[in-house]
Amino acid sequence: MQNLTELPFNATSQKSLSVIIKVCAVIPFFCTFLFCIVVMLHVFASHRQFLNTPRYILFAHMLINDTLQLLSSVLLFLLVMGQVKFPVFYCFPLLFISTVTYQNTPLILAAMSLERYVAIFYPLQRPAAWRSGRIWIINLCLWLTSCIFLIIEYSIGKQRPAVDVLSTPLLCKNLFINSSPIQALFRTAVSVMFFAVVAVVIFFTYVRILLETRKLRQDRVSVNKAKHTVLLHGFQLLLCMLAFTLPITETLILLYTNWPVEDVTYFCFFCFILIPRVLSPLIYGFRDHSLRGYIGKTFLCCLDTVKPHFRSKQQDSLSAS
Repeated sequence: MQNLTELPFNATSQKSLSVIIKVCAVIPFFCTFLFCIVVMLHVFASHRQFLNTPRYILFAHMLINDTLQLLSSVLLFLLVMGQVKFPVFYCFPLLFISTVTYQNTPLILAAMSLERYVAIFYPLQRPAAWRSGRIWIINLCLWLTSCIFLIIEYSIGKQRPAVDVLSTPLLCKNLFINSSPIQALFRTAVSVMFFAVVAVVIFFTYVRILLETRKLRQDRVSVNKAKHTVLLHGFQLLLCMLAFTLPITETLILLYTNWPVEDVTYFCFFCFILIPRVLSPLIYGFRDHSLRGYIGKTFLCCLDTVKPHFRSKQQDSLSAS
């Protein structure tokens, strides 16, 4: 009888311990990413030359977009891990931001590749929309495109008759809001279209810049840099596409392993959403020579600020003793 009564308690404690371990693995990883993003945004804000360059403006836009995407995804992950339930009305904004920013990332990569194409082929007569003063128009169009497709997806689904959006508590998952087959089909079609269009844009710009490299004998350095940058955007697109393979990966893991469903969901979230979103902007940011130099100086300034603070605390403790 004692073993039977202890079994549910042991199972509950093991489940709680598993949740704590998962949360402790995600939070430091996300905080490290957030600290690096804050440093890079501080570099952009404190140096005017970055704000006057369309390429860096688009990159800063990508940093903000990916930060919102990861922040909303981590919050949704914590809510699901804690089994916290909300009415759909309060959960919808978080899901909306997470989905829009997810769809917006490949569009930003396409815009950054096209910007490199414009910079190489139209260095003196850059179109007005690709100048630093009006690049916000392109960013706004990207957001509007992502929002419009998502609004269409939510509007074509049928609401569950038993669900009251203001009072019925549910877990914050897209499954509970857009669960109809037509919504799933539309969402898959939009994702495939987005990634296919962006892949074509990146491939087109890379090939054109590659051909231009063979023609030009002067300024080969800048053209080669643009070629490598576009190639990096292709790698970033592959990282983004890992999240698109999430449903298939979860199904295969559940089919061929004995892992619990929550462990499979956590593994896929960590490997196919969190890590690629963290690596994509960091690789691009630290690869840039001028940006990397300013980031290093900012880190050194932070260390120089923190060290005297700790030294003064140590001196105070020694004098008190």
